[in-house]
Amino acid sequence: MTAVWSMTSRESGRFNPVEKHSDLRDLAREFNELRSHGRGYLEVRMPDGEFPQLTLSFSDDQAVIHLFANEESVSLLAGDGATPAEVTVDVPVMDDLATFTGDFVLDVDHAWEVVQNFTQTQRLEDLGEWCEL
Repeated sequence: MTAVWSMTSRESGRFNPVEKHSDLRDLAREFNELRSHGRGYLEVRMPDGEFPQLTLSFSDDQAVIHLFANEESVSLLAGDGATPAEVTVDVPVMDDLATFTGDFVLDVDHAWEVVQNFTQTQRLEDLGEWCEL
């Protein structure tokens, strides 16, 4: 199984929009290296189309996942309870920090599992509850 992805550059700390095609092991290796820097942003889609696309934004152990189901639809994955609803978290979205309430924050390990499940099954309905923006 392969995926198309782009992520924050470990060298510059800025989002590098150049897409890479690789198998999931290479993507996992790159993501784990980015995680060691403490903060980053990842976009993932399947090779056969522009949509759906998932993004994973994280800072330390907290992450937020966006779903772009098509050009006009953006949703957030509901949080997993790792962060209380009244707490806000700042995570990078491309090169800017965005603030989210705990309602949409996941543990970064759980968020990575969601991305892996998406790349393996492409079944969005199995990933959790989506809240359309």
